[in-house]
Amino acid sequence: MPNFADIMKVSFIEDAPSAIRFKVSGINSTLANSLRRIMSGTVGCFAIDKVVMYENSSAMFDEYIAHRIGLIPIITPKDAKEDEQILFNLEAEGPKIVYSKELLSTDKSVKVANEEIPIIELGEGQRLRLEGQARMGAGSESAKFRPALVTYTADENEEDYEFYVESYGQMPAKEILNRALYIINDALKQAQKSVKK
Repeated sequence: MPNFADIMKVSFIEDAPSAIRFKVSGINSTLANSLRRIMSGTVGCFAIDKVVMYENSSAMFDEYIAHRIGLIPIITPKDAKEDEQILFNLEAEGPKIVYSKELLSTDKSVKVANEEIPIIELGEGQRLRLEGQARMGAGSESAKFRPALVTYTADENEEDYEFYVESYGQMPAKEILNRALYIINDALKQAQKSVKK
């Protein structure tokens, strides 16, 4: 069975760590849409999914703060395991703006991707103390687990497709493409085994 990545002819138009633009030939609209959906909805990444509030004297509800923290991109290493869980701690006292860099990870390789995302503004004497638990998930489960914005356009004859992948910071854009191709190729191999039985 041919490798899915070998069937596709890929030429890169833009190649940067945060974003890639590439043209693909040798596929149809069904495969193009499958590739888009897998990059945005199946490639796994870390996100803070559970938050335990120990102290919150701010003007915002616990749930609002937890939601904001959940949407902060978390760096996801190549060797991250699906069942892995990482703890983050945050302790702050106002007056100040609390930024994402104050979410301190227990794992140096798994940390916030952007340190300058504002979480909340604390007034004089207001305190925030919490613990967040990050886990691996997929974008099909929740937007917090989406690693990238992915779009594509087709030419008039639908023979070539131009993709644009902009990473949210969890991993380089090209890594998202590579992981998606691996997922597709692995699924095809599993399907082939089932047919042979």
